[in-house]
Amino acid sequence: MTNAKDVANRAPITAALMLATLMNTLDSTIANVALPHIQGSVSAAQDQVTWVLTSYIIATAVMTPMVGWLASKLGRKRLFLLSIGGFTVTSMLCGVATSLPEIVLFRVAQGLFGAALMPLSQTVMLDLYPMRMIPRVMSLWSAAVILGPIAGPSLGGWLTENLSWRWVFYINLPIGIAAFMVLQMYMADDPGGRQRPFDLVGFSTLTVFVGAFQLMLDRGPSQDWFDATEIWIYAILCGLGLFMFVVQIATAKNPFFPRALFRDANFVGGMVFSLFVGMLLFSTTAILPSFMQTLLGYSALQSGYVSMTRGFGSLISFLLIPSLIPRVGAKPLLVAGVGLCMIALMEMAQFNLAMTSGPIMVSGFIQGLGTGLMFAPLNTLSFATLSPTLRPDGTILATMGRSLGSSVGISLVQSTLVRQGAVDASRLSEHLVAGAPALAGALPRSVPLQSATGLSMLRGIVGRQGAMLAYDYVFAWMALIVLLMLPIIVALRRPPPAAPSPMDGVSE
Repeated sequence: MTNAKDVANRAPITAALMLATLMNTLDSTIANVALPHIQGSVSAAQDQVTWVLTSYIIATAVMTPMVGWLASKLGRKRLFLLSIGGFTVTSMLCGVATSLPEIVLFRVAQGLFGAALMPLSQTVMLDLYPMRMIPRVMSLWSAAVILGPIAGPSLGGWLTENLSWRWVFYINLPIGIAAFMVLQMYMADDPGGRQRPFDLVGFSTLTVFVGAFQLMLDRGPSQDWFDATEIWIYAILCGLGLFMFVVQIATAKNPFFPRALFRDANFVGGMVFSLFVGMLLFSTTAILPSFMQTLLGYSALQSGYVSMTRGFGSLISFLLIPSLIPRVGAKPLLVAGVGLCMIALMEMAQFNLAMTSGPIMVSGFIQGLGTGLMFAPLNTLSFATLSPTLRPDGTILATMGRSLGSSVGISLVQSTLVRQGAVDASRLSEHLVAGAPALAGALPRSVPLQSATGLSMLRGIVGRQGAMLAYDYVFAWMALIVLLMLPIIVALRRPPPAAPSPMDGVSE
């Protein structure tokens, strides 16, 4: 629980927690628009360079379950300072890296240090404020969670275009230093040293499941999936890890996560919902910069600017949420958010190579509104019926689910784009015969169709059209998947009336 010093210093502590959370979530997408530049700088293939994104996310997902145990042993403040300091240093190392293995290695370290930032900041903010202020507090915290990945492409594009791709990592240095200094000055010391059994079997099996699952998703497309022995090994390890983890949770005397968490229907429903949000939101923000740069010819800066409307939409939602939740309720706002996201994805499924930036900006604004309407109500409902003693483990598990969903979403979308793009290009090629109307005006008059140059240009055109159809295919499926989130909302219970809090008498 939070002591009197923390309550007296709510404002600076909250600001530092917001900075730490923003720094962490920003790094999940800020490198997106810089990927083509990183790829060229270190001479990496397209499927290899995505490890810059997924290595960070999966390292966070693997390390997150350890946060509760580490916080008990080291103390919250000490763990916070260690995490922020390590994250800041590894960010600098990512910026000075000269090869893809180095970048991936430092991104893994970044994810390991950053794993504690989100769940610990959410736990401290839940303890720092009285229950009646939680909707406003969760709206504020959710702003950092969602604005990071949304603002990432815009900021990353500006930095890449005006400075270099290395500055998408250097930007963390001033943020990390500021957060470190404020927490060091204002947050109460927590000696830690509390005895808490560590479930080594549970942690090991969970790590095997998450690691094998991610390797299967990332290596699958290049290895032709289950035609390769390697992918079968990952799949078997993934299944065994998950099975053994579930058995351990159900039977162990001191399981890795308290069993009471899984008996709270609101928390379980909210975690599943977060998994879907992570898959849809972060995969969308991951592929749009690449779409704009490779197919529409935008620069990194242009793709960043076009992506800014998504952030504006979320900002409007965050400004409205504190007053909307008491008046409308959390569940209707979740439904509205899901509806807006589905409309945006349906609009994105109509993208084409001849369009202007208008449809991208409009759909991004609508999706930003929708995601902004979902995060704070989701956090409010997920923890509404959860005992305060379970909050630390609850925030850890929810964060891990969101990170895993993000990693799975990015891997699945990238592999689907490659596979579906090849299929669509092949289908288009079948209709390209001499004299076909589709060939009229496809090439300049000075380039004969049967020449080597003409055939090469034609293959490029077909490849771009196939890739465009693949993007539309992915967005259409995302819109359908969003519908699966609606039954979860129906199952969530409304939060009970706020009970008086021990801190209610403390000056706000």
